[in-house]
Order: sequence, then C-alpha cells, then structure tokens
Amino acid sequence: MSTRGDRRRSAARKRRAAGRRRLFVAAAILVALGTIVWAGLNVSRLWKTDTHGADVTETSIKSKAVPGDHPVSVVVPEGAGDGESGMLVFLHGRSGDNGSYTNDEEFFEALAAQGDEAPIVVFPDGGESSYWHDRDTGDWGTYVTDEVIPQMAEKFGADPDRVAIGGISMGGFGALDLAEKNPDRFCAVGGHSPALFLSGGESAPGAFDDAEDFDENDVLATAASDPGALSSQPVFLDAGKSDPFVPGVTQLAGSLEAAGDDATVHLNWPGGHDEDYWNAHWDDYLRFYADALASC
Repeated sequence: MSTRGDRRRSAARKRRAAGRRRLFVAAAILVALGTIVWAGLNVSRLWKTDTHGADVTETSIKSKAVPGDHPVSVVVPEGAGDGESGMLVFLHGRSGDNGSYTNDEEFFEALAAQGDEAPIVVFPDGGESSYWHDRDTGDWGTYVTDEVIPQMAEKFGADPDRVAIGGISMGGFGALDLAEKNPDRFCAVGGHSPALFLSGGESAPGAFDDAEDFDENDVLATAASDPGALSSQPVFLDAGKSDPFVPGVTQLAGSLEAAGDDATVHLNWPGGHDEDYWNAHWDDYLRFYADALASC
C-alpha cells in the first residue's frame, strides 16, 4: 500500500515527464518552422524570372525637372541596342515603381514573341501618385520627355526618334496626356485601363493639385475639343468590362472615332482593374507597340 509521500513523488515524476514532452514538442515545432523559413528563403534566392534572353538593368537619372535621383529599369531584348532599336517608355500605375513589371513572366514572354522587332522597354519611376504630369511636386511630364527619353536612348542604344509611350492606370493617363501635349513626338501611344476621370470632382485624392491642374490635364476634354489631339500616332485603348474607368475610356474612344483617328479599342475583354487582366494582355500591348515602331 503506497504512502502519501510515494504518491507525491509519483505525481512529481509525472509532471517532470510531461514537462519534458512539452519542451520536446516545442523544440520540434521550432525546428520545423526554422526549416520551412530556411527553405522558403533559399527557394526565393534560387527562383528568378525567365527574361527570355533580355537583359534587365536598373539605372538612375539625376533630374532637374523633378529634383533628385530617380531609378529607371531598362529591358533590352536579345540583339537590340544597336542604335536603331525602337524604344517603348512604359509608365506604371499608382503606388507602383520602376520595377512593377520586371518580374512578370508574361511580359518577357510577350516581348520575346516580337522577335527582331521587340523594342527596348524603359520603366521610369513616377512616385506614388505623380500622374505623370508637370505639377507642384515636380515636372513629371518634362522629366519623361526631356530626361528619360534622350538619356536612356543614348545609354542603351535606342533610336531617340522612334519612341512609343504607354502605361497602365495612372500610367495610361500619363501616356495619353503626354501624347496630347507633344504631337508628332511618339510613334504610338497606349492607355491600358487608363485613369480617365469624367470630372475633377471624381478624381482620386492626390491625382491633381487643384481644379486648375485638372483642367490643364483633362485628356477627355482636350480630345473632345481638338479632333487632332491624338491623331499624330496610332492609339491603343483598352479596359476590362468590370473596370471602373470604362466610362472615361468609352468617351475617349468616341472622340477618337469621331476624329477618324487610327485607334485600336478593346472594351469587351473580361476582367477588372487588376494584374490578372493586364498580364493576360501583354502580348496584345507589345505587338501593337512593336508594329508601330517598325513602321515609324
């Protein structure tokens, strides 16, 4: 028959054993988690976007138009950069940067598919919400036309007279705005889900400095009042059927049609204002730019 002391010693041994088991389980969990983290880090180090032979370089521009140093990513397809290559300046959307599209496999596949006509592609950084026009925060439009284009053409062997401009969302608006302000400057312009607001009151916070700034950069009003505003180059417009900017893109498409401009318009593609939509159409975009540059 066990004594009270025996029972206390037995209970203590059980508590110590249970404690050791808990420590063992905790250690095992930590080791497992550490292995998972280590594996994830190493996979991320080993994984690299297939550029299909294109070289990707990040450089910078010391700007006077927007004082300071600004990063620029440049993609040079295999065999390009001989001084005669066409160049596409592609403007990112709000909250993006110069590297927003250089990890997209779909982009590199589409670029390689253009073969010898594949352009050098320049991705400048436009800050979080510059909307790519001259404004209080800096002369972002001038930065593109007077600094990015000539400096990148010279540095990477592109023809400075064979330049197309395009962009997504905020960048699509910026590309169209720059094309209107610089007639005969570009071989083509593309607005992909462009952020076209029907009025200043509907514009996103920070898109414009004030009502005067909106009026000076009202792409829709300019196209409606000046039939030749975008007639100096082929235009590509598109937006997914669920995109909130469809009304503005539709209005611009109507102005281009009324003016008899050379415009490719897609408003019936499925999708919204997101990466899945844009990644699905890189081939359409780059084929348009490559063809326009080849005949420019």
